[in-house]
Amino acid sequence: MYLFIGVLFFVSCKEKVQKQVKKEAIKIYNYEELSPLLAVADDKTYVVNFWATWCAPCVKELPAFEKLQANYKGKNVEVLLVSLDFPKQIETKLLPFIKKNQLQSKVVLLDDPDQDTWIPKVSEKWTGAIPATLIYNSKKRAFYEQSFHYEELETEVQKFLK
Repeated sequence: MYLFIGVLFFVSCKEKVQKQVKKEAIKIYNYEELSPLLAVADDKTYVVNFWATWCAPCVKELPAFEKLQANYKGKNVEVLLVSLDFPKQIETKLLPFIKKNQLQSKVVLLDDPDQDTWIPKVSEKWTGAIPATLIYNSKKRAFYEQSFHYEELETEVQKFLK
């Protein structure tokens, strides 16, 4: 009897640890924690895409960001994918989506319900619609509330590399 309870306890603890490890695979930020990633002042150009697994135009454009990340690896361009999915769906939707689509760019989750406060801090132009992209470096900053094809995205990034 005690052996059964011990095994049950061990399995229960192991499942909790595994769930915690999976959740930690995606860093969860509120806006104040994310904001330093939107204002890094170094020699890189940052491409920050706001998206969600439930947003069809977002999903359609993700390969462009992945291709950009691959093509500009080692060239001072960094892609950050900021998911706006629901935190309770990390294990059921977000992680399986990342695995299925083999996303190589850094993915974080923004969990901050006060959109009316943080959206205009990202850009005063942002209505809150996604997909949305912020491209910036230490010299300039641009915001796009639109979908991108690879060629369009690369053209915009090239403007920052001149």
